[in-house]
Amino acid sequence: MGDILISVIVPAYNIEKYIGRCLESILHQTHKALEIIVIDDGSFDHTGELIDYYAQGDNRIIPIHKANCGVSSARMSGIERATGSYIGFVDGDDFIEPEMYEHLLNNALKYHADISHCGYQMVFPDGHIDLYYGTGKLKEQTYETALEDLMMGDFVEPGLWNKLFHRSIVIGFNESSLWDENIKINEDLLMNYLFFSRAKKAVYEDKTFYHYILRKGSAATSNEKKYKFTDPLKVISLIKEDAKKNHDLYSIVYRRYLRVLVNIASQKLWKDEADKARNSLKHELSTSDFSSFCNFLKLKLMVYSIAYFPRLYILMRKLYDTVTGMNRKYNIS
Repeated sequence: MGDILISVIVPAYNIEKYIGRCLESILHQTHKALEIIVIDDGSFDHTGELIDYYAQGDNRIIPIHKANCGVSSARMSGIERATGSYIGFVDGDDFIEPEMYEHLLNNALKYHADISHCGYQMVFPDGHIDLYYGTGKLKEQTYETALEDLMMGDFVEPGLWNKLFHRSIVIGFNESSLWDENIKINEDLLMNYLFFSRAKKAVYEDKTFYHYILRKGSAATSNEKKYKFTDPLKVISLIKEDAKKNHDLYSIVYRRYLRVLVNIASQKLWKDEADKARNSLKHELSTSDFSSFCNFLKLKLMVYSIAYFPRLYILMRKLYDTVTGMNRKYNIS
């Protein structure tokens, strides 16, 4: 096992404060057979220089410098360069536990899985940590259950970074008609869907080896851009169309599609997008898909309320978020 090469792809853009910690955590993996492909996506701070500095100190690091085209393009540059039997992804502002890749690889081999994945820790700027989820449970997933778990989102994180993929399901995935490199938000979910669709088996062990860092200004914490709302709809619409051939999967995807529309309809930054989302929800209320697959009362009420009584729904949602503290959870300003 120790001689099996893992390619670790690290996209990096203007993260000079974090890239060193990230690379140190990868360099100190207990599994030593690594090629660490770090893509400087047109940074204008000292990120690129730091990547080159680390590459001079360890020949496992392969630096790539390119014009800024976004994280999907950066990852594709890494995939094209990768030669490992397995491929993993780490975001350049995060870091990982020393045993993560050894553990994921061991599970992949032991359970003959094309995908091996784990839990993660969400690290907030004030130092407190939320575990997702740290139960220690292990689940072997068939092709069907892996896709369903991914789209359900109850315990399978849609990010790429807590997973190890067999090379065979990664190389050539972008030839799919579903792939759109221009998507900036939820591109992880789309890429994962394509990987999981090519995998025969996956294994999940809920140990929190990955440290996901919340920081001000990151894509995950910024709402100012319209694509923050439109890209998730593009992604789930693409997946929804593809999933029609699988009844059980489609029912899960369809409910996720409704929740994305509810989220867009509830926001106040982009009124045109909110109006379009509400009109889409009104249409869905009269479809056979809604009557067949929206079988949760809470979701039905959410859809009906935001479609016809948006002000009341937004007020109730604000009250709920205030009482539960959800309105403060990701406030890191």
